[in-house]
Amino acid sequence: MIRALGMMSGTSLDGVDAAMIETDGVRIDGFGRSAYRAYSDNEAAVLHGALGQWQDGPNVAEAAEISQSSHAALAESFPEAELIGFHGQTLAHDPGGRGTHQAGDGAALARATGRPVVWDFRSEDVRQGGEGAPLAPFFHWACAEWAVGQGHLPVAPVAFLNLGGVGNITWVDPSAPAPEAPGACLAFDTGPANAPINDLMRARLRQSHDRGGALAASGRVDPAVVSEFLRHPYFDRVPPKSLDRDAFAGLAPAVAPLSDADAAATLVAALAGSVAAGFRWLPETPGTVLVCGGGRHNGAIMAALRQALPALVQPVESAGLDGDMLEAQAFGWLAVRVLRGLPTSGPSTTGAPAPICGGRISQRR
Repeated sequence: MIRALGMMSGTSLDGVDAAMIETDGVRIDGFGRSAYRAYSDNEAAVLHGALGQWQDGPNVAEAAEISQSSHAALAESFPEAELIGFHGQTLAHDPGGRGTHQAGDGAALARATGRPVVWDFRSEDVRQGGEGAPLAPFFHWACAEWAVGQGHLPVAPVAFLNLGGVGNITWVDPSAPAPEAPGACLAFDTGPANAPINDLMRARLRQSHDRGGALAASGRVDPAVVSEFLRHPYFDRVPPKSLDRDAFAGLAPAVAPLSDADAAATLVAALAGSVAAGFRWLPETPGTVLVCGGGRHNGAIMAALRQALPALVQPVESAGLDGDMLEAQAFGWLAVRVLRGLPTSGPSTTGAPAPICGGRISQRR
């Protein structure tokens, strides 16, 4: 077993999550400490300014430096880590075009921390024809297998719904022998999640997010906006499929005429509607949907999901897992898989033609 530190900075652009996990890259032996470093207002502004830019963009170097330095500072508090999984900061994602871009240099992080770093997890998948996202599904299988062993879940299909900036769902069968086995996983991005809500709060109220969903809960949904949103051709695409953070840029102008509360409520309804639309692609309806990511703290989102989905909707903590740190843990687990040459994605999760081991390894110097 290897003690790995996974680090994740998502498209919500709120900060860096870091979490320890002990694993052989297949099964989870145990979870360790975790920590969070929030971005300052200035750091968040720089990262927002670099969104949509590729490696040659004018703001990318500064954004990459913020990504590297913030991760390095947080890693210092985890001297027990033998290996670091570094996702970097996604700035652009266009698997059918220019590829995928996560700012941050894993080699520089390895030098700064004095430990080997696994990074650039998505590029190889995209190079071989996959979507490059989502990448947590194989880890979701490991989490379900662990939760069954701990008595937190029955041996039955379950879905993990991650609500970060973009939403993604993973249907898993924990009885499968491995995550890359046929029928073990199906995953895809469902649609925009927290990003449009957070952007609304930042632009109108100078707040980072709708705390607890209080604003959305006080508003009224504009059904015409939601109906038009759900006509987007993305929802008719057969998965696996993935999205860029700003793929649904039309949502912001659509809710612009609405009051703050009504706009937030409408964005929540759009989120729930997009997840419900994705259920038609699942192999079978799961008994439970385990919600992870920041969205599970939003009471309006959870209420909307419970109304929209034909399954029990629960925060992932009901299965004994940490919903705030699940993605960070995923990249620790994936780092160990890369070290061992095991697949990190495959046809049913990213649409890659075969199971692929993505990621680069930078040794400490």
